[in-house]
Amino acid sequence: MVNLDDAVIARLESFGERFEILVDPDLSAEFKKDPSMDLEEVLAVQEIFKDAKKGDKASEEAMLKVFETVDSLEVASAIIQKGQIQLTAQQRREMLEEKYKKIVNKIARESINPQNGLPHPTRRIEKAMEEAKVHIDPFKPVDEQVHLVLKAIRVKIPIRFEKVKMAIKLPGEVAGSSYSDISKFGKILKEEWQQDGSWIAVVEIPGGLQDKFYQKMSQLTGGELEARVIK
Repeated sequence: MVNLDDAVIARLESFGERFEILVDPDLSAEFKKDPSMDLEEVLAVQEIFKDAKKGDKASEEAMLKVFETVDSLEVASAIIQKGQIQLTAQQRREMLEEKYKKIVNKIARESINPQNGLPHPTRRIEKAMEEAKVHIDPFKPVDEQVHLVLKAIRVKIPIRFEKVKMAIKLPGEVAGSSYSDISKFGKILKEEWQQDGSWIAVVEIPGGLQDKFYQKMSQLTGGELEARVIK
């Protein structure tokens, strides 16, 4: 369940009755699109309130009148689907800032400049978003908004999502311990041990991670790294 300190109120008014629940704002937005999600993960408490701030619970009579059930999960689902998420100005600002950062970071992680095959710096992406007057919705999932943002900023900078393949060669003594770190960046497509004890592989990673991947591999090998992008 969601921490109470991070929860916001979702409210539905119907037939003269008011119902409120405490939810995670991001997860409740996702639940609207995918009701198969575990609703208990969305709720801070599994209670239906008439006034959540006062702790006044909704009566069973009111729930039966509006929802024809007193099952708290069924009622909560209906409130999220049909009701409104209530946010303070501060909560909305914080949600907007957090969603903005996640969108920028995802674009920076997965995109490249097709003119030179290199990642775009985060600040360049932010500047393009500012110039394109991109609007971020604090309630919509990151993945849903990323493609809209990408479309908007393409008129400002050359950019596209792309995965790149990198051929790497590591000393045998560090290859085994580096395996999990490599897997965090992307997918190992091919691998082979050489007669000299070294390990070579082809790794597919998001285009924007090229520099970070190289830096991490160089750190793990103490600089004894051979790496190149396969065209």
